[in-house]
Amino acid sequence: QVQLVESGGGLVQAGGSLRLSCAASGRTVSRNSMGWFRQAPGKEREFVATISWSGGISNYQDSVKGRFTISRDNAKNTVYLQMNSLKPEDTAVYYCAARRAGWGTSIETRQYDYWGQGTQVTVSS
Repeated sequence: QVQLVESGGGLVQAGGSLRLSCAASGRTVSRNSMGWFRQAPGKEREFVATISWSGGISNYQDSVKGRFTISRDNAKNTVYLQMNSLKPEDTAVYYCAARRAGWGTSIETRQYDYWGQGTQVTVSS
């Protein structure tokens, strides 16, 4: 079983930056595709970014392309989301997720098997 714990959220002004971390435990995720999702109040959870197990493939939601970067350090069993040029509409709870080992990247929430508890990101205008 994989446990995921997010950290790095907080309050930031528009235009600022945050770096989210997702630490995995219980089992290595070095063979798992990973993703970041977010959920704003009153809205459904939505895809933000995904990365393959090797880090060689990544994909982003259009609204964050050029501003957010997903990366991973398999030696540390950790995935990151660097968020720059933050906007008030980025305010949400951000969740880290993992697919089963061996599966490719996905933008679909239902295709992820392990989820963290989330970390709040609030961007003030």
